Amino acid sequence: MLLDTASLYFRAYFGVPESVRSPDGTPVNAVRGLLDFLARLLRDHRPDALVACMDADWRPQWRVELLPSYKAHRVAEPDAGPGGVDVEETPDTLAPQVPVIEQVLDALGLARIGAAGYEADDVIGTLSARATGPVDVVTGDRDLFQLVDDARGVRILYPVKGVGNLDVYDEAALRAKYGVDGRSYADLALLRGDPSDGLPGVRGIGEKTAARLLETYGDLGAIRAAVDDPASALTPAQRRRLHEASDYLDVAPDVVRVARDVDLPAHDATVPGAARHPEALAALAERWGLGGSLERLLSALGENAGE
Repeated sequence: MLLDTASLYFRAYFGVPESVRSPDGTPVNAVRGLLDFLARLLRDHRPDALVACMDADWRPQWRVELLPSYKAHRVAEPDAGPGGVDVEETPDTLAPQVPVIEQVLDALGLARIGAAGYEADDVIGTLSARATGPVDVVTGDRDLFQLVDDARGVRILYPVKGVGNLDVYDEAALRAKYGVDGRSYADLALLRGDPSDGLPGVRGIGEKTAARLLETYGDLGAIRAAVDDPASALTPAQRRRLHEASDYLDVAPDVVRVARDVDLPAHDATVPGAARHPEALAALAERWGLGGSLERLLSALGENAGE
């Protein structure tokens, strides 16, 4: 099980009231919400291994160099982070909770992995490519639908409400929803565009048109070849708009497709049956008032190990 951790703690933050606070009054709704998410995932899915994948760089410079608009609207403070890294706009009461989440995961002994210069998506892509057995990717980010692969047993668990209600995307579900398989989803996404990631897409080509083009031609390369083929079935408007978007289409695939060959640190993804650092965890529980949320997660860890 691979967690798109930021996606999940953002959902926890907005799904759990900010009135959930530590003894000193600091909001811990994202922390406690994420712990409850994890407990439910462990109980419902019983993973043998689990990795909390992190954004070491939420807006990698190499992607920005290819497409300057990439996530540009989400930058709060350009070059304000360590080493001049852009800082993502984050709710004031969420940002302080992220280090607490990281400390709790570490004290529990759950693997937590990021890679310099890469997003969590790239870590997930790499780990899913290396996996020798079935993989469940838990994310609220549609970008990762490109990893769906029935042959390799890779599916997406997409939270609809909390994590108790998950849409499961395998190839059949992806085709039913978007008209494409995992292999074609990245091409669909870049043709359609995604304002939330600063991807302009191709003007006049929405999701359904993109899916029809991919069904007809197979992939982005073949669609672009059809632009220069007078015998192709592209309409004049499609031909013109795809031609006008040539510069964008030259770079978009490298921006949209997740990396699958990132150099990752050594790690143990085994799901522990109990906290690996109980004293550190107890101190965090007292300091932040983690209460029943942590107890439920520890119970779920024990049940998972006992199965």
